[in-house]
Amino acid sequence: MNQSDIVFPPVGDCKYAKAIPHGSGGFLDSDTLYGLARELPRSPRRYTAENSVKFGAPRDTDNPELRQPLALEIWNSTLKTLDHGSKITILTNGPLTSLAKIITQTRTASFIENVYVVGGHINRSHLDKGNVFTIASNEYAEFNMFLDPFAAKTVFESGLNITLVPLSIQRKVGQFLKTLKRLKLTRKTPEVRFVKHLLSRLQALQRTHKRYHHMGTFLGEILGAILMAEKHHNLKPETEEMAIKVIAEGVESRDGQILIDKKQGNTVKILKNVDQKAYYELFANRLGDDKQSAVLGSYDEQKKMWRTPSNRT
Repeated sequence: MNQSDIVFPPVGDCKYAKAIPHGSGGFLDSDTLYGLARELPRSPRRYTAENSVKFGAPRDTDNPELRQPLALEIWNSTLKTLDHGSKITILTNGPLTSLAKIITQTRTASFIENVYVVGGHINRSHLDKGNVFTIASNEYAEFNMFLDPFAAKTVFESGLNITLVPLSIQRKVGQFLKTLKRLKLTRKTPEVRFVKHLLSRLQALQRTHKRYHHMGTFLGEILGAILMAEKHHNLKPETEEMAIKVIAEGVESRDGQILIDKKQGNTVKILKNVDQKAYYELFANRLGDDKQSAVLGSYDEQKKMWRTPSNRT
């Protein structure tokens, strides 16, 4: 948020985009779910870039109305569908840029009831490291806070009701073996099959390529969704209120770090512990629920449907 890189503008509007881990070929991995996106049903919908020239195209698009909606546009359209008196609960699992823009560029933060922020790291000792392994000088930050520290600072100072799901609790439940073992005992819906394939591939990458040693991070992000969706019934979450602040000084070695500051910090709830057995069961059971399952479960099913005459469907 307002952090363009003066030295190397092509990295985009984020000063720390260079910290994003690269894949095995030395480039950023394409967003193809590590090759498994081809298994999913496909939509005819296509989007065009808003400013194509900016990204190397010979000209801007002739159909700007077909561009992908911006986060603020989606937010505003969602607000229009709310019943009177209703509020929204937000889950974030990346940098807090979009949420910070909602807070600073609109007057609609009052419609937000709760915010679950997956990310951040509160170190208890010098041995308790963060996960920004691509920036050796910054030992105690977490990626989501580091990639846009000014946005994180804005969100935590907003006064919203925030529950932080920090790196420490993510690491407790981010175990491939336990997750996959529980999925094998679950009813085989399309969702279970797909997630099992995806997690197995992430586990294999982690074991065989040093560039993918951080794959367990994605497992931890699931916790935020389960925490929000299950309304705490079986998860037995333990939280603690703490006054914290995010460092956002423009200093690479410190930005994104979270400090406990009882005098000047802002109070948020910190998730400290959950029932780990219940977590794995809730995750698997949700994916294995037939009532929650997609009508069209894979690209293969979609192709069969296309080949079937309409009078047989």
